Amino acid sequence: MAVDRDHVLRSAAALLTRKATATMDEVAKAAGISRATLHRHFAGRDALVRALEALGIAECEAALDAARLDDGPARDAVSRLVRELEPAAGLLSFLYTESQLFEGEGQNEGWDRLDARIAALFRRGQQNGEFRIDLTPAWLTEALYGLIASGAWVVLSGKVAAKDFHHMITELLLGGALRHPAPRREEP
Repeated sequence: MAVDRDHVLRSAAALLTRKATATMDEVAKAAGISRATLHRHFAGRDALVRALEALGIAECEAALDAARLDDGPARDAVSRLVRELEPAAGLLSFLYTESQLFEGEGQNEGWDRLDARIAALFRRGQQNGEFRIDLTPAWLTEALYGLIASGAWVVLSGKVAAKDFHHMITELLLGGALRHPAPRREEP
Protein backbone atom coordinates (compact mmCIF):
# COMPACT_ATOMS: atom_id res chain seq x y z
CA MET A 1 0.00 0.00 0.00
CA ALA A 2 1.39 3.41 -0.99
CA VAL A 3 1.79 5.97 1.73
CA ASP A 4 0.43 9.43 1.03
CA ARG A 5 3.40 11.62 2.05
CA ASP A 6 1.25 14.75 2.16
CA HIS A 7 -1.19 13.02 4.54
CA VAL A 8 1.70 11.93 6.78
CA LEU A 9 3.14 15.46 6.85
CA ARG A 10 -0.21 17.08 7.58
CA SER A 11 -0.94 14.53 10.31
CA ALA A 12 2.49 15.18 11.82
CA ALA A 13 1.95 18.94 11.58
CA ALA A 14 -1.43 18.68 13.32
CA LEU A 15 0.01 16.56 16.12
CA LEU A 16 3.21 18.55 16.60
CA THR A 17 1.24 21.77 16.64
CA ARG A 18 -0.66 20.44 19.66
CA LYS A 19 2.25 18.54 21.20
CA ALA A 20 5.69 19.71 20.05
CA THR A 21 7.41 16.93 22.00
CA ALA A 22 5.49 14.09 20.32
CA THR A 23 7.58 11.02 19.59
CA MET A 24 7.98 9.43 16.20
CA ASP A 25 5.73 6.60 17.46
CA GLU A 26 3.00 9.15 18.20
CA VAL A 27 3.48 10.76 14.79
CA ALA A 28 3.17 7.38 13.08
CA LYS A 29 0.01 6.59 15.05
CA ALA A 30 -1.51 9.99 14.18
CA ALA A 31 -0.81 9.32 10.49
CA GLY A 32 -2.25 5.81 10.68
CA ILE A 33 1.00 4.09 9.71
CA SER A 34 3.61 2.00 11.46
CA ARG A 35 6.74 3.50 12.91
CA ALA A 36 8.80 1.49 10.40
CA THR A 37 6.85 3.01 7.52
CA LEU A 38 7.34 6.49 8.97
CA HIS A 39 11.09 5.84 9.24
CA ARG A 40 11.24 4.71 5.62
CA HIS A 41 9.99 8.16 4.63
CA PHE A 42 11.74 10.21 7.34
CA ALA A 43 14.96 8.83 8.82
CA GLY A 44 14.30 10.57 12.12
CA ARG A 45 12.74 13.56 13.79
CA ASP A 46 15.16 15.99 12.12
CA ALA A 47 14.22 14.74 8.66
CA LEU A 48 10.54 15.01 9.54
CA VAL A 49 10.97 18.56 10.87
CA ARG A 50 12.88 19.54 7.71
CA ALA A 51 10.05 18.15 5.57
CA LEU A 52 7.54 20.10 7.68
CA GLU A 53 9.71 23.17 7.21
CA ALA A 54 9.49 22.79 3.43
CA LEU A 55 5.71 22.38 3.70
CA GLY A 56 5.46 25.46 5.94
CA ILE A 57 7.53 27.57 3.57
CA ALA A 58 5.45 26.44 0.59
CA GLU A 59 2.23 27.28 2.44
CA CYS A 60 3.60 30.70 3.41
CA GLU A 61 4.66 31.45 -0.16
CA ALA A 62 1.19 30.50 -1.38
CA ALA A 63 -0.35 32.76 1.30
CA LEU A 64 1.90 35.64 0.24
CA ASP A 65 0.81 35.19 -3.38
CA ALA A 66 -2.87 35.00 -2.42
CA ALA A 67 -2.62 38.10 -0.21
CA ARG A 68 -1.63 40.27 -3.21
CA LEU A 69 0.93 42.22 -1.20
CA ASP A 70 1.40 44.90 -3.87
CA ASP A 71 -2.30 45.76 -4.16
CA GLY A 72 -3.80 48.73 -2.34
CA PRO A 73 -2.67 50.20 0.94
CA ALA A 74 0.00 48.25 2.83
CA ARG A 75 -2.27 48.10 5.89
CA ASP A 76 -4.89 46.22 3.86
CA ALA A 77 -2.23 43.90 2.43
CA VAL A 78 -1.04 43.03 5.97
CA SER A 79 -4.62 42.25 6.93
CA ARG A 80 -5.04 40.01 3.88
CA LEU A 81 -1.73 38.31 4.66
CA VAL A 82 -2.78 37.45 8.21
CA ARG A 83 -6.04 36.02 6.85
CA GLU A 84 -4.16 33.93 4.25
CA LEU A 85 -1.59 32.70 6.80
CA GLU A 86 -4.22 31.64 9.31
CA PRO A 87 -4.68 28.06 7.98
CA ALA A 88 -0.91 27.48 8.33
CA ALA A 89 -0.60 29.25 11.70
CA GLY A 90 -0.36 26.06 13.75
CA LEU A 91 2.41 24.65 11.61
CA LEU A 92 4.20 27.99 11.65
CA SER A 93 3.97 28.18 15.43
CA PHE A 94 5.60 24.74 15.68
CA LEU A 95 8.33 25.67 13.21
CA TYR A 96 8.89 28.99 14.99
CA THR A 97 9.97 27.06 18.10
CA GLU A 98 12.29 24.68 16.27
CA SER A 99 15.54 26.59 16.76
CA GLN A 100 17.61 24.09 14.78
CA LEU A 101 15.89 25.39 11.65
CA PHE A 102 17.43 28.82 12.13
CA GLU A 103 20.93 27.97 13.30
CA GLY A 104 24.12 27.51 11.33
CA GLU A 105 24.80 27.01 7.68
CA GLY A 106 21.86 24.72 6.96
CA GLN A 107 19.13 27.36 7.12
CA ASN A 108 16.55 26.94 4.38
CA GLU A 109 16.71 29.82 1.89
CA GLY A 110 12.92 29.81 1.81
CA TRP A 111 12.85 31.73 5.10
CA ASP A 112 14.98 34.46 3.52
CA ARG A 113 12.57 34.69 0.58
CA LEU A 114 9.59 34.98 2.92
CA ASP A 115 11.36 37.56 5.08
CA ALA A 116 12.28 39.64 2.04
CA ARG A 117 8.72 39.69 0.69
CA ILE A 118 7.14 40.57 4.03
CA ALA A 119 9.79 43.19 4.84
CA ALA A 120 9.17 44.74 1.40
CA LEU A 121 5.50 45.11 2.31
CA PHE A 122 6.36 46.90 5.54
CA ARG A 123 8.94 49.05 3.73
CA ARG A 124 6.29 50.03 1.18
CA GLY A 125 3.98 51.00 4.02
CA GLN A 126 6.73 53.13 5.52
CA GLN A 127 7.48 54.81 2.21
CA ASN A 128 3.78 55.55 1.73
CA GLY A 129 3.58 57.08 5.20
CA GLU A 130 1.30 54.34 6.57
CA PHE A 131 3.74 52.72 8.98
CA ARG A 132 6.11 54.12 11.54
CA ILE A 133 9.67 54.56 10.31
CA ASP A 134 11.27 54.02 13.71
CA LEU A 135 10.45 50.28 13.51
CA THR A 136 12.54 48.46 10.92
CA PRO A 137 10.87 46.26 8.32
CA ALA A 138 12.91 43.33 9.70
CA TRP A 139 11.49 43.92 13.19
CA LEU A 140 7.93 44.24 11.88
CA THR A 141 8.41 40.98 9.96
CA GLU A 142 9.59 39.17 13.10
CA ALA A 143 6.75 40.72 15.10
CA LEU A 144 4.28 39.34 12.55
CA TYR A 145 5.77 35.84 12.84
CA GLY A 146 5.69 36.05 16.63
CA LEU A 147 2.08 37.18 16.69
CA ILE A 148 1.05 34.44 14.24
CA ALA A 149 2.76 31.83 16.44
CA SER A 150 1.29 33.24 19.65
CA GLY A 151 -2.15 33.54 18.08
CA ALA A 152 -2.05 29.92 16.99
CA TRP A 153 -1.09 28.76 20.49
CA VAL A 154 -3.73 30.79 22.29
CA VAL A 155 -6.45 29.56 19.90
CA LEU A 156 -5.22 25.96 20.18
CA SER A 157 -5.25 26.19 23.98
CA GLY A 158 -8.89 27.26 23.87
CA LYS A 159 -8.20 30.59 25.59
CA VAL A 160 -9.37 32.53 22.52
CA ALA A 161 -11.92 31.66 19.86
CA ALA A 162 -10.53 30.81 16.42
CA LYS A 163 -12.81 33.46 14.91
CA ASP A 164 -10.80 36.12 16.81
CA PHE A 165 -7.39 35.10 15.38
CA HIS A 166 -7.32 37.64 12.55
CA HIS A 167 -8.64 40.51 14.64
CA MET A 168 -6.21 39.91 17.53
CA ILE A 169 -3.16 39.88 15.30
CA THR A 170 -4.03 42.72 12.95
CA GLU A 171 -5.19 45.01 15.75
CA LEU A 172 -2.08 44.47 17.84
CA LEU A 173 0.41 44.56 14.98
CA LEU A 174 -1.14 47.43 13.06
CA GLY A 175 -2.03 49.30 16.22
CA GLY A 176 1.67 49.44 17.01
CA ALA A 177 2.97 49.81 13.47
CA LEU A 178 0.66 52.46 12.09
CA ARG A 179 1.99 55.93 11.85
CA HIS A 180 -0.09 58.46 13.72
CA PRO A 181 0.10 62.15 13.06
CA ALA A 182 1.96 64.06 15.71
CA PRO A 183 -0.42 65.73 18.13
CA ARG A 184 -0.88 69.40 17.51
CA ARG A 185 0.53 71.70 20.08
CA GLU A 186 -1.86 74.28 21.22
CA GLU A 187 -0.38 77.69 21.54
CA PRO A 188 -0.87 79.49 24.86
